[in-house]
Amino acid sequence: MKTDNFLLEIHTEELPPKTLQKLSQALMEAIESGLTEAGLAHGDLQLFATPRRLAVIVKALAAKQPSRMIERRGPACCAAFKDGKPTQACEGFAKSCGTTVDKLETLTTDKGEFLFYKKSEAGKPATTLMPEIVEKAIKLLPIAKPMRWGKHQAQFARPVHSIIMMYGKKVIPSNFFGKKADKKTQGHRFHQEKVLMIESANTYEAQLEKQGFVIPDFEKRQQLILTGLLACAKEHKATVIIEKPLLNEVTALVEWPVVLLGQFPKRFLELPREVLISTMQNHQKCFPLTNHQGKLLPLFMTVSNLQSLSPELVIKGNERVMIARLSDAEFFYKADRMQPLKKYRDDLKNVIFQAKLGTVYEKTERMKSLAEFIAEKIGANVDEAKRASELSKCDLMTSMVSEFPELQGVMGHYYALHDQESNEIAMALEEQYMPFNAEADLPKTQTGKILALADRIDTLV
Repeated sequence: MKTDNFLLEIHTEELPPKTLQKLSQALMEAIESGLTEAGLAHGDLQLFATPRRLAVIVKALAAKQPSRMIERRGPACCAAFKDGKPTQACEGFAKSCGTTVDKLETLTTDKGEFLFYKKSEAGKPATTLMPEIVEKAIKLLPIAKPMRWGKHQAQFARPVHSIIMMYGKKVIPSNFFGKKADKKTQGHRFHQEKVLMIESANTYEAQLEKQGFVIPDFEKRQQLILTGLLACAKEHKATVIIEKPLLNEVTALVEWPVVLLGQFPKRFLELPREVLISTMQNHQKCFPLTNHQGKLLPLFMTVSNLQSLSPELVIKGNERVMIARLSDAEFFYKADRMQPLKKYRDDLKNVIFQAKLGTVYEKTERMKSLAEFIAEKIGANVDEAKRASELSKCDLMTSMVSEFPELQGVMGHYYALHDQESNEIAMALEEQYMPFNAEADLPKTQTGKILALADRIDTLV
């Protein structure tokens, strides 16, 4: 049987980077499920995902379904005829099968005789079936907040600009999101502003790369970024900190990745390591660098979405924003330490923990009673457990945690040490949130374990 490659591309505004992989995977799986249900033979499926497009290629898709035998069992013969004449149930079954009563057969089973209909049905062309399969697949996509745009009622993760649906070189007539399917798409937003005409499903990836300055394959694009980061770090005799979630997010933000190296003033290295890393990773989507001893360097790497003729200007722009963010962090860090951590405790009286359970301050009071009880039972230091409970949520009221909420607990640790609290208490303030998930580390100090238990017990009860 004749086969050819099938191509679907949905070209959109910039898609949410943190859900791009999930959307593309769901689209491919839904199409594959639809092909199986329709009985269309096919080869491997290849997915593509960039900030501005979701695409799937189905390799070696059969031109049509195989012929199949349709068999349907109807009502029992005793209910199908009365006085030798067909009943309403009999006529209804024949009509639902698209035939007449005289064309129905009788099927004998151990439960009696039943009306039976059997016929051979020719397979439908793939070009007829694919629009239905794609439409169903789109409806199954896990889009948390679908958008509407223009005057029509179509919804998607972001506004859709164009649709490609091709079988080999042939466009499959269809209409999605108010757009008729054709061969047109857009390349890179800045490197290639002209419309690209895709010649066939077989040339899609190569045309986007060579003519459109777009690397549509997510894994290939990610590998290019990873290679660039490692090469740049090696060149500067450094080690780059690469966390998979950030790498995935950055890959989902660019179509033509270019790795660039920036720097910031050394004075910012006086800030806590976690503050620097959080600023670079979470706020600026950049990658920190360390020396061979694991100490942070005043360097960072960013991934640009274009091959600039003046990369030094792109670097300066990134450095300017990075320095501004680090200056904010520096200001918060200095301002927060102008008063002891315990001074923030009264501010917790103004923060509601839960309407019927009072404020966060009241929660820490309950934690203190629980911590005292647990400490006594296990022979731990009761005074330290009570003190850690009192200070446990104070850092939530600091400027740093207000701006960097992911640093709760971490900043409590640093501020407690600055106030000359014991190392046990300081560690406990950070360890109270551990473990973060099933695979994460557990608290190491006794006071940290007590505080973590007290916090969870109070919340559960």
